[in-house]
Amino acid sequence: MNSYSDQKQSLLRRLKKIEGQVKGIQKMIEDDRYCNDILIQIAAVRSAVNKVGGLILENHLKGCIKTSLANNPEEEVIDELINTMIKFIK
Repeated sequence: MNSYSDQKQSLLRRLKKIEGQVKGIQKMIEDDRYCNDILIQIAAVRSAVNKVGGLILENHLKGCIKTSLANNPEEEVIDELINTMIKFIK
């Protein structure tokens, strides 16, 4: 079981909305819409993806990391968390 399991449906709804936004951007480009409007929609998608990532990260810290600390050497868990954070913030 994942630490985000209790929020799975909410996360999936958010991701489906993001998928719709991306399809909307594709349509905007097909329709030769104004660049500014497209950029605003891209910013909205980026923000939505960051929100989903933040929610999963929060659950990871409160669930997976907490459990991992109880079962593994602290330094190993911290190293894994650092690597995850570096990849997440790129």
